[in-house]
Amino acid sequence: MPTLTIDGREITVEPGTTVLQACELLGIEVPRFCYHDRLSIAGNCRMCLVEQERAPKPIASCAMPCADKMVIRTNTAGVRKARNGVMEFLLINHPLDCPICDQGGECDLQDQAMAYGFDRGRFHENKRAVKDKQMGPLIKTIMTRCIHCTRCVRFATEIAGVEELGATGRGEHMEITTYLEQAIGSELSGNLADICPVGALTHKPHAFAARPWELRKTESVDVHDAVGSNIRIDARGREVMRILPRLNEDINEEWLSDKSRYAVDGLKRQRLDRPFVREGGKLRPAEWSEAFQAIAARLKGQDGRRLGAIAGDLVEAESLLALKDLMAALGSPHLDCRQDGAKLPGGVRAGYLFNSTIAGIEAADALVIVASNPRREAALINARIRKRWLRGGLRVGLIGQRAGLTYKYEHLGAGPQTLKELADGRHSFFEVLRGAKRPMLILGMAGLARPDGAAVLAEARRLAETAGLIREGWNGFNVLHTAAGRVAGMDLGFLPGESGLDTEGMLAAAERGELAALWLLGADELPMRRLGTAFVVYQGHHGDAGAHRADVVLPGAAYAEKDGLWLNTEGRPQLGRRASFPPGDAREDWTILRAFSEVIDKRLPYDTLADLRRRLFQLAPHFARLDAVEPAPWGEFGRADRLDAAPFGVAVSDFHLTNPIARASGIMAECSRLAAGGAAGTGTHG
Repeated sequence: MPTLTIDGREITVEPGTTVLQACELLGIEVPRFCYHDRLSIAGNCRMCLVEQERAPKPIASCAMPCADKMVIRTNTAGVRKARNGVMEFLLINHPLDCPICDQGGECDLQDQAMAYGFDRGRFHENKRAVKDKQMGPLIKTIMTRCIHCTRCVRFATEIAGVEELGATGRGEHMEITTYLEQAIGSELSGNLADICPVGALTHKPHAFAARPWELRKTESVDVHDAVGSNIRIDARGREVMRILPRLNEDINEEWLSDKSRYAVDGLKRQRLDRPFVREGGKLRPAEWSEAFQAIAARLKGQDGRRLGAIAGDLVEAESLLALKDLMAALGSPHLDCRQDGAKLPGGVRAGYLFNSTIAGIEAADALVIVASNPRREAALINARIRKRWLRGGLRVGLIGQRAGLTYKYEHLGAGPQTLKELADGRHSFFEVLRGAKRPMLILGMAGLARPDGAAVLAEARRLAETAGLIREGWNGFNVLHTAAGRVAGMDLGFLPGESGLDTEGMLAAAERGELAALWLLGADELPMRRLGTAFVVYQGHHGDAGAHRADVVLPGAAYAEKDGLWLNTEGRPQLGRRASFPPGDAREDWTILRAFSEVIDKRLPYDTLADLRRRLFQLAPHFARLDAVEPAPWGEFGRADRLDAAPFGVAVSDFHLTNPIARASGIMAECSRLAAGGAAGTGTHG
């Protein structure tokens, strides 16, 4: 391993480490624009110049690998003069837009001009002007500001996997542009604005809305999918202004999907801000006490076996536990957190977790995807698969509908019969899995949310066992969830009790008139027409399908407006924090359930969130171990049964409109319209 000296300090580094990386290991700051530690090296901004002993001129530290006995100086008069000159050149054509630039206050060029720049310029020629480019409803372009660092081009090509950005022209005529002047066809396009160091690319939905120092910043987690991306929620007053990613190497690295980032405007549209009670076929505003009394009157004297509860996709663990306790007090065994009807196994955690972990994807050398499109269902997991595929040595097979993934794959078949062939060892891809050191299987909701879902799950388990996916120190069996609240519901046993009905059973019972009342906790993805004459209580935060069908509406808080625990698809507990307050009379969901329990003399045994969490941790101690993935013991799950010959469908047909918040978002509606019109890019398959 090479040993070098930097500013008089000796350091030994791994082979292939660049001088810039070695400087960072010593805590020495080296300015840069084009360099990004997750992108390939371009070496074209020259801001990272340092002196190397016996070198005829300054070197670009981002592109120079460390060598043994190298001597580097980062703060000499020559280095300072070189950086002054580079900054002076960069500012020749850069417009003085700081007062009106959305990047102001968060701009690398602004910061480095102050720290490393010169106090005057010697060029008086007219500045270059560049026409702005059309990149869709999410990215605003002011290309005159562009310094040609090519970060955006490399991100689109390497991370997002859509080769739609590039440079045209040479010298002063060089421009960064989309090849076809259309919206970027990636679910990760918002990250382009994050990595732009100068404000040439900014967030169009947030344009001219606020300065960064005006915003109150809250660390939280995203709930628009089951990845559990770490986010920062920026709010001003009661309004959430924007959402940005937070660094978490184990989950989202430093990226964020477009839906998680830009559906923020849905938090202030179509909100439920007061209770409603249906009278004469129409919902009318009511007081809390009136709404509670209306529910209590309908539940009074009812047999608990005629009551049911279904939890939606965005519900946090505390509210799930409160509703479960309430239904137990009412004597109802009918509850389910699987509103899509997925045949997930209760009791065996390994049967419904992403056991390899998201970061574990980078260790895999063979992967079979069953009934899933990770690009739509979990864009950041798809990006992690692409990252591993780009390194080489990963073969990917797909069973299900062909999809525009961002890596090459072998289409093995369309339905469960192919999965059975693979589990039997009669398919050629079986040897690929069995011969791999770290083989993986990803099973999607499209395979589980169908009548033969339990049989599909059993076949997937059999494949994991016969192909050697379960080994010492490695579990390659993974379920990819699409609902942020699903794993917490499974862990808490928000499932049918003894002789209880699941979601399909409750819907069928409601159609037959056998279910007197149904409590929907944020459940909007149900066929509401099947609820028949049942009395429906809808508790949620948006006026979506559930609220339109409800007899009583109880306004709750959205994820950005409450403290709560969520478990992602790995089973990793993460804490979401309140960044603003719910509108009007809306309240946090668990407090609504606690207040109602007192009205019907079934008082729940907790008065504060701390009390509720103590009960939660008693029932499921792993919830208290934040950001830790508990390995799940392997066991029997699924049910051997006849497989339907029908091919697998899709779990997510429209990436942008998967939940009430996204459906209330005007930005997501525009993105959905563009994607339906063919603006979204397509991937490759082999």
